[in-house]
Amino acid sequence: MAKTNPVVFMRQVRQEVEKVTWPTRKETGITTTMVFIMVALAAVFFLLVDQVISKLVKLVLGIGG
Repeated sequence: MAKTNPVVFMRQVRQEVEKVTWPTRKETGITTTMVFIMVALAAVFFLLVDQVISKLVKLVLGIGG
């Protein structure tokens, strides 16, 4: 693999960064909101699954109810 001159490398990096499509403020806000909603749903789901498994283990082991 050929070594690249640092100046050439920085020029290439700059060209690649110019190709990036950056999200708008609105898109970023919507995406962030969706992430928080999905995290909340996942937390509730795992809470419920944990509670069910806990009850089943207690039932099988006969400790408490």
